[in-house]
Amino acid sequence: MLTTPLHAEHEKLGASFTDFGGWSMPVRYGSDLEEHHQVRNSAGIFDISHMAEIRIRGEQAAAFLDYALVSKLSELAISRAKYTLICNDQGAAIDDLIVYRISEQEFLIVANAANRHAVVVALTERQEKFSDVEVLDESDDWALIALQGPKSHAVLEALCAKDLSEAKYYSILDAQLSGIDVQLARTGYTGEDGFEIFVPEEHAATIWQLLVSQPEVNPSGLAARDTLRLEAGMPLYGHELNLEVTPFEANLGKVIRFDKGGFVGREALEARSGSALELRLYGLKGEGKRAARAEYEIFLPGGSEPIGSVTSGALSPTLGYPIAMAFLDGKLDLEVGTKLEADVRGTRINYEVVTLPFYKRGR
Repeated sequence: MLTTPLHAEHEKLGASFTDFGGWSMPVRYGSDLEEHHQVRNSAGIFDISHMAEIRIRGEQAAAFLDYALVSKLSELAISRAKYTLICNDQGAAIDDLIVYRISEQEFLIVANAANRHAVVVALTERQEKFSDVEVLDESDDWALIALQGPKSHAVLEALCAKDLSEAKYYSILDAQLSGIDVQLARTGYTGEDGFEIFVPEEHAATIWQLLVSQPEVNPSGLAARDTLRLEAGMPLYGHELNLEVTPFEANLGKVIRFDKGGFVGREALEARSGSALELRLYGLKGEGKRAARAEYEIFLPGGSEPIGSVTSGALSPTLGYPIAMAFLDGKLDLEVGTKLEADVRGTRINYEVVTLPFYKRGR
């Protein structure tokens, strides 16, 4: 099983590990609930070094990404970031990505760990149409550490002795921590303010130890990361996104830009745009404390045939009630407030359609 450069640090902290896409990752250090609340109320630190980093470089880098991805990356300003998707010819999502523009001719893509190979292969194949573009898989060169929570800005600003007030959401900048050159991206996967810190692999332990030693910061595992992103209505590849789903079903049609030239998947996505959806992703709020989990079926009240199934579900630590995202029959065109039922191990639990996200941080 693969391990990150921080595996020994997690062992020192008494982490429990799980297999996450072939990686041995810390699922928790103690209490899932405490780690979740730590991020919502103070600051938590996550090892996300299993993520893939792919650098795109060359005079045609921007034009290449306009062709390879569904968004218009050529208009992205230097030092800014964009959430986007890489789709296949059928318009289905190979992966969801964050793309950072480092300079006029250089971009950095962060992809999901399990999709690293698929994304690199897809980009390399699409590169053949462009004479001046490099696709460089740098995943093994970097550690990626996420510092998330309302106190993360103050913690990081004090440690790097740099004014971070100009670090806008979805931006990236150079900085130093303990004399080590790093890049700070104001991005995250928790619904809170925070940063994702790109650290040269050989310095990962030094930066982790610096951050985790701060009194406002505690380590958090994948279990807390999952409930945090679910509350924030953020998709997880393999659940809300897969090779059977286009951006439209996943409510991500807004990331597609048809006002540019040709791109991979354009024809299929144009055909799907504006047409009736067989499935659509909904947010659901439940009653009581029993949560519908992934693959649990959803019914109309008293119905005998399921209208879809849950993609992700949990008892929300922040809100105190069950929440779920689910792919449901698109033809029903369900409105907010529509009453539904989830089959939770043979018992029907009342749910209703709500607007995503479930949780928004205070500004």
